[in-house]
Amino acid sequence: MPSVFIKTFGCQANKSDSERILGDYSSRGYTETEIWREADEIVLNTCSVRQSAEDRVRGFILNLNKYLQETGKNKPKVILTGCMLHFNEKEIHELLPEVDEILPIAEVGFNQKSIRKDKDSAWVPISTGCNSFCTYCIVPFSRGRERSRPIDDIVKEVESLALDGYKNINLLGQNVNSFGLEKSGINLRKLYMDKDNFSAGTIPSNESQYTKPTTKPPFVLLLQTISKIPGIEKITFFTSNPWDFWNELIDEIAINPKIDRFIHLPVQSGSNHILKLMNRGYTRESYLSLVKRIKEKVPDAVFGTDIIVGFPGETDDDFLDTLDLVKKVGFKVAFVARYSPRPGTASFKLYPDDITAKVKKERWEILDKITNKDNLSNRPLIP
Repeated sequence: MPSVFIKTFGCQANKSDSERILGDYSSRGYTETEIWREADEIVLNTCSVRQSAEDRVRGFILNLNKYLQETGKNKPKVILTGCMLHFNEKEIHELLPEVDEILPIAEVGFNQKSIRKDKDSAWVPISTGCNSFCTYCIVPFSRGRERSRPIDDIVKEVESLALDGYKNINLLGQNVNSFGLEKSGINLRKLYMDKDNFSAGTIPSNESQYTKPTTKPPFVLLLQTISKIPGIEKITFFTSNPWDFWNELIDEIAINPKIDRFIHLPVQSGSNHILKLMNRGYTRESYLSLVKRIKEKVPDAVFGTDIIVGFPGETDDDFLDTLDLVKKVGFKVAFVARYSPRPGTASFKLYPDDITAKVKKERWEILDKITNKDNLSNRPLIP
């Protein structure tokens, strides 16, 4: 039987995609190997959040080439998928000439059963792509427009997982709150390539790319439906955007004991100046107000977040605003990243990377210590 080795770089979304890819290969008679030197095909599921992530992909291929030169063995078929597909096909083959095939994850689909290694907790994608055009983010270019899965398909998958003994379900999407509300339309890549007219003012607001619910938001209905499936004990979801964290969602968390009280709510910055440059669609005041509303309805809620330091134009005062917000919320955990300019993103085109590596590192160390080492998770929200 032919064998496949799948190397996953990046976030939980990529890990979930790799489970789907492995299911597709298994349906075609392939066996998985954990030793890449033995594989007939190698799938590289790539990340582009930072340059270092893409560098690791190049490093893997360099090691592959070195091994083949030393042993004289035949080269396995190399397939590239994931977020490095923000490069066009010509660019990919120029950067990585060893790649034999490019696989958009949308082509894998959900027709085959994912092969999961965690036998207790399952990741279930509810959407792909993203319509929230944050200026630093490559996802709209690498994964395309947001597309929600049919609710019946998601429910059938969770029912099957429950029958297989899974008790914990993690719903996954770039913005789970917007499930079922995305609009079709703007081609941001085409807009971005308009060298004469592209500017910060031409980037669409996040809110304009979604339909505002007039009744109960579809994501809340999905949570209610999954909660009724026998055997499911805990539901977690990643990731939420603050600007559309509906009041109905807060109410559902408050009354539904199956929904995890850990809420991952990326803030990215505590500065209104930087949030505007990032096109995040909310202010520090609205973020703090949201956290306060959640805590009032769900007293045992705890929060995680993502923060970027050293975004272009971030002053000392901007950073102090972020520190202040972090202390007010008291996050249980924070994923702090140093800004890395990504070719293809709006911020790369619009804003010079004007914060030194030394300052980025200093700010990262301060925030990492406060959020992840000093354990502020039990501090109350400061009014």
